Amino acid sequence: MHRKSPAVEDYLKTIYEAEQESADRAVGTAMLADRLGVSRASVTGMLKKLAASTDRLIAYTRYRGVRLTPRGRRVALEVVRHHRLIETYLTAALGYSWDEVHQEADHLEHVISEDLEERMAAALGHPQSDPHGAPIPRRDGTLPCRREVRLSDLPVGQPASVSRVSDRDPELLRYLDRLGLRPSARLTVLDRGPFDGPLQVQTAAGAPVALGRRVTDEVFVEPELVPEGA
Repeated sequence: MHRKSPAVEDYLKTIYEAEQESADRAVGTAMLADRLGVSRASVTGMLKKLAASTDRLIAYTRYRGVRLTPRGRRVALEVVRHHRLIETYLTAALGYSWDEVHQEADHLEHVISEDLEERMAAALGHPQSDPHGAPIPRRDGTLPCRREVRLSDLPVGQPASVSRVSDRDPELLRYLDRLGLRPSARLTVLDRGPFDGPLQVQTAAGAPVALGRRVTDEVFVEPELVPEGA
């Protein structure tokens, strides 16, 4: 892959992640500004620049948002692969905890070579997911198919297992760790408070816990198949 600048790679990766969390709808400038920590004007300027580039990495229409083109998606997935492999290597080989690795990976994802990427993958046994449960793109840019939903959208009484959690907030990761809500943890929503109130969630780790939307929007789960008549 011909490497882009760190700024361009950051934009493409952020657009990709936002698309994944919004059912592949176009991504708005406000969301990008919030995630990248820059002004909306800066986002608009960069999107116009990328849209005008001969690389054709994005499709952008003002007031309608931005989408990745197939070429932009390939670049984004390569950056995502770097990021998630680095997070996995830092935890598995260097003893980092899962709340410490995101920022380190943000820096290193732009500088590692393809050779180092492959050596890390081989040393780790070619892992399929990172410490937060997010799938690691294969070298050809493909990803496994998942039937996941946000915990906030899980129906009451539906058993599920945690598939992944957002890695952006270290404090949230520490909180989830204390609750035992890590990838593969099983849970069931017992009750849903009125007017978008908290969820009462039963986990295998202990007593039911009340979780607000700030938490449940950042946890993704895979509903378990319940046999008919069960």
